[in-house]
Amino acid sequence: MTTGSVEQSELTSLEPPVTSTLLLDWVSTLDHKRIGIMYILTAVFYLAIGGFEALLMRIQLAFPNNTFLSPEMFNQLFTMHGTTMVFLVGMPVLTGFANYFVPLMVGARDVAFPRLNAFGFWMLFFGGLLLHFSFLTGSAPNAGWFSYVPLSSKAYSSLQGVDYWIIGLLIMGIGTVSGAINILATIICLRAPGMSLQRVPLFVWMMLMQAILIILALPALNSALAMLLIDRWLGSAFFDPTRGGSAVLWQHYFWIFGHPEVYILILPGFGMISEVIPVFSRKPIYGYTFVAASSVAIVLLGYGVWAHHMFAVGLGMYADIFFAVGSLLIAIPTGIKVFNWTATLWGGEINFNTALHFAVAFLLQFVIGGLTGIMFAAVPIDWQLTDTYFVVAHFHYVLIGGLVFALFSATYYWFPKMSGRMLNERLGILQFWLWVLGFNMTFMVQHFLGMMGMPRRVYTYADNPGWALLNGIASLGAVFMAVGTLVFLWNIGASLLRGKIAGDNPWDAFTLEWATTSPPPPENFTVIPEIKSRRPVWDMNHPENADWKTEKTPADRGIRPNLAKLAAWAFIASEAVFFLLLLIAYVIFNTRSGEGAVTSSVLDVTRTGIFSLFLISSSVTFWIAERFLRAGKQSAFVFSLGLTILLGITFLAGQVWEYAGLLTNDITINTNLFSATFFTVTGFHGIHVTAGVIALFVMLMMGIKGNLTADKSHVFGAVGVYWHFVDVVWLAVFGIIYLGLLQ
Repeated sequence: MTTGSVEQSELTSLEPPVTSTLLLDWVSTLDHKRIGIMYILTAVFYLAIGGFEALLMRIQLAFPNNTFLSPEMFNQLFTMHGTTMVFLVGMPVLTGFANYFVPLMVGARDVAFPRLNAFGFWMLFFGGLLLHFSFLTGSAPNAGWFSYVPLSSKAYSSLQGVDYWIIGLLIMGIGTVSGAINILATIICLRAPGMSLQRVPLFVWMMLMQAILIILALPALNSALAMLLIDRWLGSAFFDPTRGGSAVLWQHYFWIFGHPEVYILILPGFGMISEVIPVFSRKPIYGYTFVAASSVAIVLLGYGVWAHHMFAVGLGMYADIFFAVGSLLIAIPTGIKVFNWTATLWGGEINFNTALHFAVAFLLQFVIGGLTGIMFAAVPIDWQLTDTYFVVAHFHYVLIGGLVFALFSATYYWFPKMSGRMLNERLGILQFWLWVLGFNMTFMVQHFLGMMGMPRRVYTYADNPGWALLNGIASLGAVFMAVGTLVFLWNIGASLLRGKIAGDNPWDAFTLEWATTSPPPPENFTVIPEIKSRRPVWDMNHPENADWKTEKTPADRGIRPNLAKLAAWAFIASEAVFFLLLLIAYVIFNTRSGEGAVTSSVLDVTRTGIFSLFLISSSVTFWIAERFLRAGKQSAFVFSLGLTILLGITFLAGQVWEYAGLLTNDITINTNLFSATFFTVTGFHGIHVTAGVIALFVMLMMGIKGNLTADKSHVFGAVGVYWHFVDVVWLAVFGIIYLGLLQ
């Protein structure tokens, strides 16, 4: 095992031979490492775009009364900058690191579903292209990365920019959820023997928490996007207050996603720091259990604090108190981690290289961002500072001072494993100081601008005392960060060509990814070391001081759930949130307005009840088919499954009959709020039933051809999880809409 760096001349070149099919190999790859690299390169590409957009805005704001940008162009730039940085830089780069390192760190050959992995990347890739194509149409999105209504409604944004934003995010969201399901299944099901969940590296644990957050939070955004798209394209009024809709509902749905999104972005950063600091302190992390448990607390609390973004809306005193308390509580598990990282550094044998420089800067800057976040938990302070540059400073101290610095730290730490070469430390330290100075110049002064009353999202400002000086400092700091980024990219390129050969484990690090070659082979490992502690590579390299001799961790009992069913359940959890929020919208609108009272006059409850029995019966016939498949009775299985499909199609025919009757009576999706919510909920359910029927038909064909046998019943069972879910959702829909149970 190589533990130190050697000169390039001592080893042969690590570059693979270039062939004429190299591009095709990458485009068609299913290798998790290559897909991870493509995610990271995509994020770097959009970082350049988002950074350029930021520089243009800082040029505009460098001087008072500047006319460098028009108001419309400035609106488009800050909208696309925020959207790009969150959805096309932050999330993809974290997914890239997870794709590359999670299988290596748990001792797996690949992710759980390689084809789904590739699908997720290409959905992100094409969603990002579609979003930025809007610039070529002359109408990029201009309503902010949060697209508050009515600014994003047709009346205020009549061009196609917001439509590109909605569709682009929906496409990227599909890819993101599929990627999260893949990471979840990989961690739960593909861990190497001996690696219990209490022994996984903290980066892996944080990615598990992130996957749960994505699966349960992103559907809130998808449901809001679907309703906004229906408002814009079909003329409904979900978010139009003049027709009974609610602009505040958009804020609720967006921030139900938006606040967990902060933790979706920062939790992997916590995991990266939790890998870097112990290695360069030569100590195990202090309080592994506390760090892991506190991340679980963040996941749980993260869903209950969304409305602290809405204190200025006027939710009422009791709602404000509830969300203020939740916002204060969530600071506790975050603070625990800071103490753990600090205690790990304390008394360690510090190797103060570039990776640790960025990690320490992360600690200091993230604490500042966290403290200003606690300030916003105080409602009177929030009322004064909301929509000022103080919010901009807080947000960037968390996501740049925190996440981006953690990413730089992780890059200097893991680059030798990914490329087989070392990054240049001198260039790394130069980049570090350019970024520290530039970042704090840009965003520290914005705290003062906010307290002086400068509003955010304004394209210019008057020459008020102090504003020009502070904005000039902020714009100069942005230039420093841009130069630092160029130094970083130069370091990457030069090191790939001429850097020192790293060896397999240049840091004498602890976790499984360092037990294989640098870069790893396609199969990842030839031999996986015995896993008896949280630091298996340390145990292998230092048997006299092995962790398992002094610190006992819960042993691995070898229990791994079925991959297909776990993925199906994760997908169902995501879809359940989507339907839950659509049904909540139905209840809110039809209880408040009284429009639900028209249900009995326009809906044939008896007829729909009869067709509902067909759908519910299909769950029974599916259950029977599954039993026949397990028993090896192929003919009976095919018959039962065919009957299940027939029952599903009969239900769909009933829905088409009902829709035809409503449309004949001039009841369409834009008639009123009842019709809008009815067609939306039942329409999406119908789409899910149709998808289920198609999946069942594929299973039927496989059964007829003899390709679906008893030993593959778990695959059929995974489809069954989805089909039963569709039936359960319809029971809720029928009870709420047709029987009026919650009205």
